[in-house]
Amino acid sequence: MDWFFSLILNDGNAHAVLVYALVISLGVSLGKIKICGVSLGVAFVLFTGIACGHFGLVVDAKLLNFIKEFGLILFVFAVGLQVGPSFFSSFKKDGVKMNITAVSVVLLDVVVVITLYLIFSGKIPMAMMVGILTGATTNTPSLGAAQEALRHLSIQEPIALGYAIAYPLGVLGAIIALIFIKIIFKINIKNENKEIEDAHNSKEQPNIYSVLLTNSAIANRNLKDVKRLVGRNFIISRLKRGEDYFFPLSDTVLLSNDVLRILSSPAEKEAVTAFIGTEIEEDWSTSDNKFVSRRIVITQNRINGKTLGSLRLRSAFDVNVTRVNRSGIDMLATPNLTLQIGDSLTTVGEISAIKKVENLLGNTMKKLKEPHIFTIFIGILLGVLLGSMPISFPGMPMPMKLGLAGGPLIVAILIGRFGYKLKLIIYTTHSANLMLREIGICLFLASVGIGAGDKFVETVVYGNGLLWLFCGFLITLLPLVIVGFFARKFAKFNYFTLTGVLAGSRTSLPVLTYSNSIATDDTPAVGYSTVYPLTMFLRILSAQVLILVFCG
Repeated sequence: MDWFFSLILNDGNAHAVLVYALVISLGVSLGKIKICGVSLGVAFVLFTGIACGHFGLVVDAKLLNFIKEFGLILFVFAVGLQVGPSFFSSFKKDGVKMNITAVSVVLLDVVVVITLYLIFSGKIPMAMMVGILTGATTNTPSLGAAQEALRHLSIQEPIALGYAIAYPLGVLGAIIALIFIKIIFKINIKNENKEIEDAHNSKEQPNIYSVLLTNSAIANRNLKDVKRLVGRNFIISRLKRGEDYFFPLSDTVLLSNDVLRILSSPAEKEAVTAFIGTEIEEDWSTSDNKFVSRRIVITQNRINGKTLGSLRLRSAFDVNVTRVNRSGIDMLATPNLTLQIGDSLTTVGEISAIKKVENLLGNTMKKLKEPHIFTIFIGILLGVLLGSMPISFPGMPMPMKLGLAGGPLIVAILIGRFGYKLKLIIYTTHSANLMLREIGICLFLASVGIGAGDKFVETVVYGNGLLWLFCGFLITLLPLVIVGFFARKFAKFNYFTLTGVLAGSRTSLPVLTYSNSIATDDTPAVGYSTVYPLTMFLRILSAQVLILVFCG
């Protein structure tokens, strides 16, 4: 058994792989255990790493640091790619209100940290207070950013200990805050669900309805002129004249008593109907014998980044595109809509014409499953370069850097939103993105835990661990309760939307899991994803700023 003990005790690549495999497999398994309906998930990898580090299963410091930073890069880049397409649109409509709420939580977190630092001056250095902040807010990338800032300042401070001590109550405290808000406002879950259901019924999804043309002012005009006169976004997918069915083109002349099958947003429906004629009930199943409706997925690289109008599918193929589905959301197929790989187009036309459009757009599902490695690594390359660039601010002792957390995150968001302009294929399946993300975060958490394990018990038992725990709980609880109170009282947030926004302000999946468990739909997840990108960026930035201002 000498070979086995040599593998366990001696340092080397095989030993390092063994330790990481043990830590991650145990952590992921134990993280599935629920206590009071809440589990820590992959965050438990941190604690198995601490346990292994405490009992002497360590890894070479240089290798440990490399794996930690590489895991962090994989995680934040995968997150950036996922949220990039919706990052800028999240600031529209209710997204502005949601993001202001989340930003308020982040800023109040910083205020509480600075206040506690001044109160306990001398007992808790700012570097450790930032470590407690990252654990109390359950934000792992900000821990990585803070550690990197300390490394540039040549400061040795085991802030991962503060993170590890504050993390469990960071999850529990956030859930307590949500329950506290519910009690304060005497929230009725059934009423909140009904409010969400009513809101969903009025969503800006395309409506399909039939209109009898009775307006003599637009009769005997072609479709192009009619759309210009109406001045609204709508699509006529089919036309019935007598007993015959037609596929209307831009030069098709509309006549009185034509029945039009129209798609538009709910907001446009009343105006379009009033201008054209009268809404009626019409059975279009007979037209299915002549026309078919098919969903075609864009898989051809050359289509990526082109507008729908530039393809001229109506004039070239006699095929009408009525809707475009992207990431599960239906959008009206307007001519200026920019198409991306993975978009699903609902097309209407004759079967022979539909097949020609399929050849143009691709519709090869197998191709979507191919990984686009070039996009990932060219993005990481640009992200590392951006993160390493020094950015000077007046009054700061040294230039700030976005680091290996901020740089790749920003580049990934930009590629996710604008990559098609550079002909980069950004589409990845949800499972592929999740796999990349989970591998990255597990490697990072395992590295942090192994590195902090040898001093963890000593710090908790003989050091200031209980004081750190108290500070972490205050950082977790106070900002959420204060901001949540004002958001509910004055901004009139629906409770489930608010739980998602507050979970997103903490970038906490366990808290989101709790929010989803009390909701009847995905409303908390929508709030979470709306504020997640900006919150993640600000958490990484604020951790670095606190280190540079107070420790520089």
